[in-house]
Amino acid sequence: MAYKTLTKAILVAGMTLGAVSGVSAADAKLMMGASPAMLANNCQGCHGTDGASVGPASPTIAGLSKDYFIEVMEGFASGDVYSTIMGRIAKGYDKKELEQLAEHYAALPFVKAVQPFDPAKVKKGAKLHDRYCEKCHAKGGQSAEDDAGVLAGQWVQYTQWQMDDFRTGHRTAPKKMTKKVKKLLSKEGTAGTDALLNYYASQQK
Repeated sequence: MAYKTLTKAILVAGMTLGAVSGVSAADAKLMMGASPAMLANNCQGCHGTDGASVGPASPTIAGLSKDYFIEVMEGFASGDVYSTIMGRIAKGYDKKELEQLAEHYAALPFVKAVQPFDPAKVKKGAKLHDRYCEKCHAKGGQSAEDDAGVLAGQWVQYTQWQMDDFRTGHRTAPKKMTKKVKKLLSKEGTAGTDALLNYYASQQK
């Protein structure tokens, strides 16, 4: 009986090795590693359950496009995108894990933040969005299809910080965005960005 049991164990081991032999080392490691949901657990402390942030300092990351998510995370890891702690966190993921995370969050709905706004500034903000932002942040800032960040319903404080980083050079903006922001500020000043932020904050449904 012991001989038969040992023989069976050797055969099973051989079959397992044969099945794995056609898989690359990187893929085998990924197969043995964490699932997308497990990887996402590391993000919940700051970005909320299912990527729906509950505080103004961290953005909601659910519903972002896959390409945009990967681009920003790789920027954090390389230092090309300014950050506080995300640079260190992003370095902990390999390319396949980033793809897993990106697909996971892209499949989740973007949950708009419920936050205060000034109704008197919303109408002007809507007009300024159409003039300066709609081309990349379509559908009033709600679309993620142009591989840009979602603005409508994002936390105002976070969006303000990002605008400040772009304006001061802490974060490099695309050429088109740089041109639009400069034009906006030259014509409207900070009152223009304030109106925009109130417009985005007003979109809560």
